[in-house]
Amino acid sequence: MLFDQMRQKPFFILGPCVMENQELLYTVAEKVAEVGQKYNVPVVFKSSFDKANRTSIHSYRGPGIGKGMEMLQNVKEKFGLPVITDIHEPFQAAIAAQVVDVLQIPAFLCRQTDLLVAAAETGKIVNVKKAQFLSGADMFYPAQKVLEAGNTQVILTERGNMYGYNNLAVDFRNIYDMKAFGHPVCMDCTHSVQRPGGAGGKTGGDRTFVPMMALAAKAFGADGYFIETHPDPDNALSDGPNMLKLHDLDALIKSLAN
Repeated sequence: MLFDQMRQKPFFILGPCVMENQELLYTVAEKVAEVGQKYNVPVVFKSSFDKANRTSIHSYRGPGIGKGMEMLQNVKEKFGLPVITDIHEPFQAAIAAQVVDVLQIPAFLCRQTDLLVAAAETGKIVNVKKAQFLSGADMFYPAQKVLEAGNTQVILTERGNMYGYNNLAVDFRNIYDMKAFGHPVCMDCTHSVQRPGGAGGKTGGDRTFVPMMALAAKAFGADGYFIETHPDPDNALSDGPNMLKLHDLDALIKSLAN
């Protein structure tokens, strides 16, 4: 049912980058539920239990899969929202699938066959992020791995391409190319403004460009939008420079919902 809704209307994957604490998840989830109801669009709450690819070994990673699934379950029960999280190893798929509605495959891992197959075999929706080193056309093959594992619920997400060192650029033609495969295509509006590893041992970026990325993606026919958001991103524990301020979320959803 959720996948059908995501095919019929613009959908939104929204939430803080990493699970810092339960209170943060509740604060953001309340706003996510509010905008979903206000604009009558499908919304999915997102947060990561483990940021396994942080730049520095000293960076905060998250509470881990056990505590993380408990925190997401609390969000589901309190706000009635579907939820999504990313997995990094095949064994995590079945554990996360006990709680989440959508499993997300990180961009760097989108060619990992065992991970894609494990996610597919749960029967959950699988959101595969396009690697920074692949074209939109190349994403036919990761999607095909999910399909051939028996799961037709596939979303492909654009998130930019490497552009020299410590920078990304978005070729919006990738959205058009990926839509040709027949799957919903989502635009990651926040990770696409990153400057990977470009802030002295952590990833930098500029949230100023998030609304522009979203509107450009809309012009190219994006079906959905991935937007990380936080009430105080300048003090967030992961990816703060790229997250949209929570109080700016409503206006951006309004511009994309119709």
